[in-house]
Amino acid sequence: MYKIVRKRTLNPTVVEMCVDAPRVARRAEPGQFVILRTDAHGERIPLTVADYDREAGTVTIIFQLVGATTMKLGAMEVGDEIHDFVGPLGRPTETAGLSRVAVVGGGVGCAIAYPVAKKLHGLGVTVHSVVGFRTRDLVILEDEFRSVSDVYKLMSDDGSVGEHGLVTDALRALIESGERYDEVIAIGPLPMMKFVSLLTKEYGIKTVVSMNPIMIDGTGMCGCCRLTVGGKMKFACVDGPDFDGHEVDFDEAMARAAMYRPFEAEAREHVCNLLKTGGAE
Repeated sequence: MYKIVRKRTLNPTVVEMCVDAPRVARRAEPGQFVILRTDAHGERIPLTVADYDREAGTVTIIFQLVGATTMKLGAMEVGDEIHDFVGPLGRPTETAGLSRVAVVGGGVGCAIAYPVAKKLHGLGVTVHSVVGFRTRDLVILEDEFRSVSDVYKLMSDDGSVGEHGLVTDALRALIESGERYDEVIAIGPLPMMKFVSLLTKEYGIKTVVSMNPIMIDGTGMCGCCRLTVGGKMKFACVDGPDFDGHEVDFDEAMARAAMYRPFEAEAREHVCNLLKTGGAE
């Protein structure tokens, strides 16, 4: 069992939890993920490591309340115990040899982008962070990003916070102002990563994307996270989750992700009813 030692609501649909998991914390790196189950009969879901503290033996996860298991997890409180918390899994984000990087995060994907920016900053890399949200109420980790970024650009779709526009608008402006990057690391919704990759391809800038949005089982056994990269089949959870953004077939990945939405909605409705009535499965 893995005890929840801290819980924080970041916005109306996003929750941060700090979990006591010393063995995971000992080896965790940015870009990796854990697989958890809330209880013995629960669904196994992958969640990316948002932070870790090796001395305290804790791992931080940040998740959006979108499916049945995240709804169950969000209902848990400090002192409650998560049944399974396995990891770290996946390949860490490669940070060696970089001196100047733009980290681009969108929505809840910022929870994955932040630890990458934090590690790069700790290595002495110049970090320009460009993060985007639909509106002010959905902003997360603003102070955390500012603390590890040499340049911080906050964008919003409706102009209610930061600059009005998309992350691609801010990134293009930085590039055209003369900024030169060894690499762009983009993490967020599939459409966002697609258009960031199309933009950077214009300028010949290496771009890494995290294909966490299409992971389901987290071990490669279910095959649901398969995608095409450079014309070859890959599995996001075991071959990634980081891939060359210029090689990913995003249209195929988005079509595959959409297949599961009806099942997710049905499961979410079932759990919501259970939570309202206090019933048990």
